[in-house]
Amino acid sequence: MNASVAIQVLPSVQGSDEVIRIVDKVIEYIKSTGLNFFVGPFETTIEGDLDTLLDIVKQCQLICIKEGAPSVMSYVKINYKPEGNGVLSIEEKVSKYHK
Repeated sequence: MNASVAIQVLPSVQGSDEVIRIVDKVIEYIKSTGLNFFVGPFETTIEGDLDTLLDIVKQCQLICIKEGAPSVMSYVKINYKPEGNGVLSIEEKVSKYHK
């Protein structure tokens, strides 16, 4: 793992039920990648190789559109260390708070 990405997708649709439905599809996709991830109340964090993570970010946008959103706003944070093994893992960052 040389990177972690936090992504928040905000599909421009009417009603919170529809937002949740589309965000659930995005999270379902992220889960299907097999990468380590953590769903938080505002964003989902994913760990892996930078190129793979950037492809996932792109797919998250496309899923929102495919699911009916005319547009999507996303906020993305990237932590990258090209040498690898220097990026703190999700476990290292939050495990002490979720016991």
